[in-house]
Amino acid sequence: MTEILAPGPDGRLRCWWAVGSDDLYLRYHDEEWGRPATGDRHLLEMLTLEGFQAGLAWSTILRKREAFRAGFAGFDPAAVAAFGEADVERLLGDAGIVRHRGKIGAAVGNARAALRLIEETGSLAAYLWPRAADTGPAPRVLADLPTETPASRALSRDLKRRGFAFVGPTIVYAFLQAVGLVDDHAAGCRVRREVEKERGPVLRRFRVRGG
Repeated sequence: MTEILAPGPDGRLRCWWAVGSDDLYLRYHDEEWGRPATGDRHLLEMLTLEGFQAGLAWSTILRKREAFRAGFAGFDPAAVAAFGEADVERLLGDAGIVRHRGKIGAAVGNARAALRLIEETGSLAAYLWPRAADTGPAPRVLADLPTETPASRALSRDLKRRGFAFVGPTIVYAFLQAVGLVDDHAAGCRVRREVEKERGPVLRRFRVRGG
């Protein structure tokens, strides 16, 4: 178990990746990663950021997060869906974000696809939680942490069918971890018990088996 855990600055054990020289990672791990998300804005934000992260360090995205929020209208799905070519050019000129035309275009297209999903199911959470939430055991060794799963592959295929882009199975799995549909806090991590307590009502709300 020791390889998947490391002591933080307070001496308490955490997932190994959160502990080190970058306080951003520590705060993100303790306060956000794996905690259940149900709001449309936050779910769209995390799906967008995971797409932008492809090929980059997550710390790069965290440092640019506020600029992303400003540039993408707080990730309001309707606002981003209304972006036109002038907005794409504006974002390409914004040094505060990752300037990649394909990813910017995908973010706008994904907001439009998200609006269709919201109209169909009522919310992004109502689509995601029954379809992709996991209630499996806590990881105990690094080998218990996949980069993709059958659920992430199935969700990736369905999202692509619905018009989403930059949603390959690895990106989708990282997204599921980030927003709490999967709790990959290791067994023994100081945060895991809190996260599981928060996930319980959400799992029951969406009638997820095992919740």
